[in-house]
Amino acid sequence: MQKKSAEDAITSLHDLSAVDLIAGYRAKQFSPSEVLEDLLAHVAAWEPHLKALYAFDPDSAREAAKASTARWTGGEPSGPLDGVPVTIKDNIATKGVPVPLGAASVKLVPAEKDAPPAARLREAGSIIFAKTTMPDYGMLSSGLSSFHALARNPWDLSKNPGGSSAGAGAAGAAGYGPLHLGTDIGGSVRLPAAWCGLVGLKPSFGRVPIDPPYVGRVAGPMTRTVDDCALMMSVIAKPDRRDGMSLPAEPLNWKGLEKSPRKLRIGLMLDAGVGLPAERAVREVAVKAAKAFESAGSVVTEVNGILTREMLDGLDNFWRARMWDDLSKLTPADQAKVLPYIFKWGASGAKLSGVDVIRGFNQTMAIRAAASKLFCELDYVISPSAPNVNYPADWASPTNDPMRPFEHIAFTVPWNMSENPAVTINGGFDASGFPIGVQIIGRRFDDIGVLGLAKAFEGLRGPQRPWPRPPAK
Repeated sequence: MQKKSAEDAITSLHDLSAVDLIAGYRAKQFSPSEVLEDLLAHVAAWEPHLKALYAFDPDSAREAAKASTARWTGGEPSGPLDGVPVTIKDNIATKGVPVPLGAASVKLVPAEKDAPPAARLREAGSIIFAKTTMPDYGMLSSGLSSFHALARNPWDLSKNPGGSSAGAGAAGAAGYGPLHLGTDIGGSVRLPAAWCGLVGLKPSFGRVPIDPPYVGRVAGPMTRTVDDCALMMSVIAKPDRRDGMSLPAEPLNWKGLEKSPRKLRIGLMLDAGVGLPAERAVREVAVKAAKAFESAGSVVTEVNGILTREMLDGLDNFWRARMWDDLSKLTPADQAKVLPYIFKWGASGAKLSGVDVIRGFNQTMAIRAAASKLFCELDYVISPSAPNVNYPADWASPTNDPMRPFEHIAFTVPWNMSENPAVTINGGFDASGFPIGVQIIGRRFDDIGVLGLAKAFEGLRGPQRPWPRPPAK
């Protein structure tokens, strides 16, 4: 099991990494049932404050943990995650559970089957004890929702956990087990991971099959450690015929994360090119990360951002029109149930011409071309994950303006459109102790390399501060 410093000493089973849980089960130090009961008690202390969970099902989880305990007792675990607690985002279907997409306007129809990543996690023996909350249709970087209660950030309950994988970020930081699955189309894994102090991977497009698939949309792990992120990827990164864009099977060594930074060509991107400028504390953390790699032998060069106003506004137009396509099919009564911020933003898409929308979509190709050009001379890029340190819990986004909704995603969204892998990892803290994320981006399909560099940064960065604890009763 991994050694911990005195500052980072683990005192509870729910704090253990997935890697350590599997080692403990194998050594018969504790059982999946014991881990689950400790986790459920911890959730009971936190959840009244966080509101991170949807479809929380402790009874079914207990049955699954009991069966897992029996398998481990007999020395026959069913898979690499047998007995490990997992949460899955609202919008990733799990059999028998409705998929509300965070919106009160969506009809609650139980899913007929698990979506691909949920199916892989279940096959691996993990205990899916809850889904996690998200904002309406996943189109906010926030825990604000017309269906779910407002999710909050455990580092500071007055602050936002980010989104759209809002509940997953809050749950991961609060210690609701080690593994959480989110989705990301513009930063929805990496942004909450950054604001909650987690590791959040947006894999290369197609690496993790998803249903329904969509341009730039991926599913990815949100964990406390890079090793856990890699372990989760080893399970969910397998082809599935339901996703026509999933990558073919490839013998990737998710355990082989030993990567030396020596002689790597790394670009430091402190200005995304458009959107909100990085706050001083955010810039300082990113620069500190770059200097750490430089001291380890990397060649670091400051580079310009690749996103332009035309690109960001084009994506905004395309997504507005896409949102209005969904909203326009609702009855007036159901339209009234949609979060007003989202409805106002989406309804503006009705005013766009067909040419406006096509021009917007074509910006995805422009972003892809710019990313390819950038990586001609670089191995990796380091940047902030988000431009700001934090923002109020009840805001829809860092600008809280539906007419300027994506000013905060300029560091993250390019890599969805270009299909490059990108990981967020905590790089440090502001003066008040709030986490600040650093993003590491690699070339297309270099998911192992990106995680390897993140693993190296864990060592260069040093131990994480103690995780937040539930407020006193």
